[in-house]
Amino acid sequence: MDTREKSVLTLELPEVLEIIASKAVSDGAKEKILATRPLEDIDDVRETLMECTDALRLMSQRSAPGFSGLSDITASVTRTKLGGVLNMRELLRIGSLLRATRNIKDYGDIEYRKSEFTTVLDIRFNMLTPNRFLEDRISTSILSEEEMADTASAELGTIRRKIKNVNARVREVLNRIISSQTYQRVLQENIITQRSGRFVVPIKAEFRSEFQGLVHDVSSSGATLFIEPVQVVEANNELRVLEGEEQKEIERILAEMSDDVASTADKLMTNFETMTYLDAVFARAKYSLEADCAEPEITEEKCVSLKRARHPLLDRRTAVAIDIGIGDGYDTLVITGPNTGGKTVALKTLGLLTLMALCGLHIPASETSKVCMLDGIYADIGDEQSITQSLSTFSSHMRNIVGILDELTTDSLVLFDELGAGTDPTEGAALAMAIIEHTRARGALVAATTHYAELKVYALSREGVENAACEFNVETLRPTYRLLTGVPGKSNAFAISGRLGLHESIIDAARESLGETDREFEEVIGGLERERQRLESEREEAIRLRREAEETKRKSIEKTEQVAASKERELENARREAKRIIDDARAAAQLAYDEVEQLRKGAMRDAYAVNVIEAKAAVGRILNEAETLGKLNERKKSDYKGPPRPLKSGDIVELISTGTRATVLEASEKSDTVQLQAGIMKISARKRDIKLLDEETAKDSVKVTMTQPSVRVEQSSKTMTATTSLYLRGKNSDEALMELERFLDSSVLANMETVTIIHGKGTGVLRSAVHDYLRRERRVKSFRLGRYGEGETGVTVVEF
Repeated sequence: MDTREKSVLTLELPEVLEIIASKAVSDGAKEKILATRPLEDIDDVRETLMECTDALRLMSQRSAPGFSGLSDITASVTRTKLGGVLNMRELLRIGSLLRATRNIKDYGDIEYRKSEFTTVLDIRFNMLTPNRFLEDRISTSILSEEEMADTASAELGTIRRKIKNVNARVREVLNRIISSQTYQRVLQENIITQRSGRFVVPIKAEFRSEFQGLVHDVSSSGATLFIEPVQVVEANNELRVLEGEEQKEIERILAEMSDDVASTADKLMTNFETMTYLDAVFARAKYSLEADCAEPEITEEKCVSLKRARHPLLDRRTAVAIDIGIGDGYDTLVITGPNTGGKTVALKTLGLLTLMALCGLHIPASETSKVCMLDGIYADIGDEQSITQSLSTFSSHMRNIVGILDELTTDSLVLFDELGAGTDPTEGAALAMAIIEHTRARGALVAATTHYAELKVYALSREGVENAACEFNVETLRPTYRLLTGVPGKSNAFAISGRLGLHESIIDAARESLGETDREFEEVIGGLERERQRLESEREEAIRLRREAEETKRKSIEKTEQVAASKERELENARREAKRIIDDARAAAQLAYDEVEQLRKGAMRDAYAVNVIEAKAAVGRILNEAETLGKLNERKKSDYKGPPRPLKSGDIVELISTGTRATVLEASEKSDTVQLQAGIMKISARKRDIKLLDEETAKDSVKVTMTQPSVRVEQSSKTMTATTSLYLRGKNSDEALMELERFLDSSVLANMETVTIIHGKGTGVLRSAVHDYLRRERRVKSFRLGRYGEGETGVTVVEF
């Protein structure tokens, strides 16, 4: 076994591969996984990792695919190519493979899975070639490993029907014999059985001469003879002939299906190899999902950086994740700390996860982890002393190290556990530093664990070498298993001994026996450790405060959103209430319109109709304006107490809820309500619901009236009256256009901005004539049909 393969075993890669192989279905996929070793090309590593990632993406959409029925058909297919005939068991295995191929083909089909993304596995799915004809023929023709279906061929069905008929005749004859009173004396039992494939009955030996037939067997006691009655000999002969024909037809069908297999042998083998490959890929994906793994970045830089890495053979619920790396600023990492502190586990984690990544496996670490391409990962870990080979601990380590130094290159990662241990400490430390320097000079990356203080000093003083420590809690005498890069570790032998009960005088004597330099060094390390713990505590406190601030901010945002939502609900309720009031006012106005319409029938048509239409339009405009203001108004009323002074008749006020302006008709200091005139409507309102307008705003409000007054215009010493509407209903087009022309002239002279043309709904002829005229009139800026409350399609509103 070469040193590289020995290191693979030392780092326990086969144990991880065993776990992954257990996720596969086929024996071929299991073997393929167990034979996995690091890849040598960076593109192959990246593609293999991406296959696992894409398999996870597919599993997240449709769960894992099923590979049941996938078995090795290589020998069977090869035999068919040589002209051999397959048995029913072999054909059933080929049918199962074809069924699995069809299912996996559907699973990977982009249109079938209704997925927009493509995967690197698509090329593998496209290599699959289902054969539904051969699959169906095998499944319908072969019922089990020993039974062919009657429908396998027409000839086989005919033969089996004949066999059934002959069997029925034979049994009928034999049933007559065993049920006949004539033969009851000679029969041993009233049963029908078979010997050598022929139907017989059991006869007592002493009555052999009285029963005609052929003896086929004798019981062990000799008391019973199994005789084929002479009456069924010919029928039995016919049955044997038919059974021979049946077997011959089955062999012909098997040969025919074997020829079908041979004709598609290459495609079947491609299906088998592709399915085996996909089975292995999805087994790796299942392991990645269960072990909470991630795809690492494969970098071209010479470094390994593992974030939140866990050893894959430890329970992930209790394993402590570590950050460990090498190559980013330093090519050598010296790990120190107490026994059982996690040094060896950290070293194995570095080596094993790097191996897994280069094998194309996801690793139990953060997705921000990085691994570079290496041509070899060598590990000298564990005690391999051997009595039979006369090897001590030191000798076994040294033999392994010699093999590593002979094989390593500039692109190697070398892991040394307890380098230089097992011999004189002084010589061991010197030897350890020399081995590390030699390995570094060869360009390899190095990670080593040690207890030697000399190596700690070496790491502190040498460029490109970094210290790391496994943290240990002296108070609890338990390691925390955290790896701290950048600081040397302490063995904590004195502290641990003291906690375990060793007398203080003994510990003091041990300290005294240390050299001055060693004591000072240990004190420096202790000071660094205390400072690190202080900074760590402050960092954790800062993180806690930041989280509390973020939580406070989140709650504040939620409260603000809740207040805003509550405010919006209140505003929406106010808008709905305003709309309800306006709808009630519209309904009341419509009742008034109906009453006026009844009165109009007895009044003068033209003048009265104009006044009615103008009144309806005015009321409609007021309601439309109030509705618009009700939708837009969002004024706050919570802090408003009412007008600043007592109201009096004639004051101009504004309704806060709708923005409508009105004139005070009656107000009393003793009453909380006032009577208001808003256009043509008289309403009552509470004082805290109205706002008193200042004098300038009130002056502007006075100009607004709820009726449309006539406008007097002086022209050529003659006084003429212009109204804001023209009534044309009942007139023909010529008369209407003449009146329209005169009306527009007088309206322009009166400097009106808008006027209303009342033409009625009817057939629409008069409306069309009016609109055609207005389109040609240069003085008209725009015109439109009336809105609700203005007369709708029966009027046209003109803007000059």
